[in-house]
Amino acid sequence: MRYDIIIIGGGAAGFFTAINAATKNTDLRIAILERGKEVLSKVRISGGGRCNVTHGEFIPNELAKNYPRGERELKGPFHTFMTGDTMEWFEQRGVALKIEEDGRVFPESDSSSSIINCFLNEANKLGIEILTNHSVKSIKKESNDWEIATNQDVFEAEKIMVATGSNPKIWKLLEDLGHTIVDPVPSLFTFNCDDKRIKELPGVVANAAVKIQSDKLKSEGPLLITHWGMSGPAILKLSAWGARALEARQYKFEIKVNWLKDYATDEAVDLIDELKYTHKKQQIGKYAQFNLPKRLWRSLVEAAEISLDARWADLPKKKIQQLAVELTQSVFKIDGKSTFKEEFVTAGGVNLKEVNFKTFESKKQTNLYLAGEVLNIDAITGGFNFQNAWTGAYIASQAMTT
Repeated sequence: MRYDIIIIGGGAAGFFTAINAATKNTDLRIAILERGKEVLSKVRISGGGRCNVTHGEFIPNELAKNYPRGERELKGPFHTFMTGDTMEWFEQRGVALKIEEDGRVFPESDSSSSIINCFLNEANKLGIEILTNHSVKSIKKESNDWEIATNQDVFEAEKIMVATGSNPKIWKLLEDLGHTIVDPVPSLFTFNCDDKRIKELPGVVANAAVKIQSDKLKSEGPLLITHWGMSGPAILKLSAWGARALEARQYKFEIKVNWLKDYATDEAVDLIDELKYTHKKQQIGKYAQFNLPKRLWRSLVEAAEISLDARWADLPKKKIQQLAVELTQSVFKIDGKSTFKEEFVTAGGVNLKEVNFKTFESKKQTNLYLAGEVLNIDAITGGFNFQNAWTGAYIASQAMTT
């Protein structure tokens, strides 16, 4: 069976490529091959089922800074198609979007079904064939055409797009076509930590600065204490930028947390000294200080070996120093990782030097295009991984139809 374009992978990048290509040239015969029984499964679970479509950052170079791998390569593509273009694309097709306070963009419906139904309706309207349960077994170049064999059939196409995400079997096939694959490691993950200071605090969130000991890796932002350890944007940023370094340490390392974020230890000492004289008769554990959650404040006070019933006036200089250190230099041992929600993002994939980012065409094979997480590109959480998919898919779709 022959097509003009075959898309391998029925996910976000695959559908976006197919729809934009078919929109530009309605005479093209296009098929999407999906190995599973359902398409767009990752879209369905993203953002807790709400689908975090993109992020409200509208400056290309600033947007690119959210990609530990791919920042340099995406600057040019983002000048062609980025956040505003994505939002306009969906809204023109009847999907109203909203930007939340933290910059994440979701459908107003708060349901990923809005995005999925948009894709399926557009694909149906444009005559794109969606073939499920087609697991690709081989990809070969025959003369000027591509031959793709699945577990069910053999297909031919002039041009193909690989948009399978992190798929080891597809990476092996691309390797056979001359591509170099950067070994994948987990990118977005939470930290496992069994520490009595946080053991009874699941659900507590604090704005903190976090640094990995003996490393330059650091981040700041909301830190969420969980039943198994730590999560939240501050931790997920570290996991993304430190993906390879932390994998090399087998996810056993130490982090230093500054719960006051903007204050150094000596500054914390001065602030505690002020409290000692302005709250003389008050019990130290009665009211939380420095805008910290009360449960966290009490835990850190106890970690500094200070009684919660002690009065500020009775706090000796040694204990002031201890509390300041606990507030600004808490060291936690990390032993292992956990997947962030249902989402699994990897660092790794096709070597970026082997892709032309003006077209997203392979430099190793003509008429072979690649987009999304099949490439060695990944981002922090917040809609950035989807934006990479939309950008690459759109640019590739335009190149494939010229």
